[in-house]
Amino acid sequence: MKKVLVTGGAGYLGSILVPALLGRGHQVTVVDNFMYRQNSLAACCADENFRVLKADVRDQALMAKEYANHDILIPLAAIVGAPACKMRPDESSAINLGAIRDMVGHVGKGQMLLYPVTNSGYGIGEPDAMCTEESPLRPISQYGIEKVEAERVILETGNAVTFRLATVFGMAPRMRIDLLVNDFTYRAVYDRFVVLFESHFRRNYIHVRDVTNAFLFALDSYDAMKGQTYNVGLSEANLTKRQLCDEIKKLVPDFHILESEIGKDPDKRDYLVSNAKIEGLGWRPRHSLQSGIRELIKGYTMIRNGGAFDNLP
Repeated sequence: MKKVLVTGGAGYLGSILVPALLGRGHQVTVVDNFMYRQNSLAACCADENFRVLKADVRDQALMAKEYANHDILIPLAAIVGAPACKMRPDESSAINLGAIRDMVGHVGKGQMLLYPVTNSGYGIGEPDAMCTEESPLRPISQYGIEKVEAERVILETGNAVTFRLATVFGMAPRMRIDLLVNDFTYRAVYDRFVVLFESHFRRNYIHVRDVTNAFLFALDSYDAMKGQTYNVGLSEANLTKRQLCDEIKKLVPDFHILESEIGKDPDKRDYLVSNAKIEGLGWRPRHSLQSGIRELIKGYTMIRNGGAFDNLP
């Protein structure tokens, strides 16, 4: 049994990860400000090993005590995505980078750090080249720049494993519909059409439950992985936006895909990603893109009927 601290643990990733950590018998403390009034961890409250604090990771005095009292630190708290960071730039800097620097100042030699970054740090990749963990980082948004710097700071401890996550998809107790697969599938289910700008832009994708699987894999393989970063994505899902929509159309046949020659996508990321490094250690994703789309179709039926989009970004 380990004592695990998860900041932002009631969010999209944490709402899957925290129950999995409890399922392994760990003692888990979640620090979250519950800004969306979400009850995504309600089912965990019956577990004696679950502890929750409604607090802000910028509260340095409180967080210093929590950092010192845990074996494993998993900082998920963040202002996520380029649009959100652009709307709240000062808050983004304080949480995405400032709180990470503060945490690193309290890390002891025996503590383990697991940190999700984003493969958006690759920015605009070479036309036919795969981005590996050794590729140049060219972040093009405040979000990408701060996450790249936070990764550098965390890796300098020597205690950390960091994950450059592909674009995440799939249902979770704390749902996000602004992510590309989730967004396009929602449009297919309810609007029946989408208009694409710069449809040739490429991304890699990963199911939200496979993100948890990567964290658990790192806990089991920590000695071999510490001090390094790993791309985490579906190797068969390096797809353009148009190709992604074609995959959704296979399951929603009356989904109409329109491409506009006028207009620009504000998110300029465009790259292919290699996940060979973590795969070389034996990790494999368990959820395909198609299974995730089927899951989203079922999930959106429940969410729309229940009116549960009120507090989603």
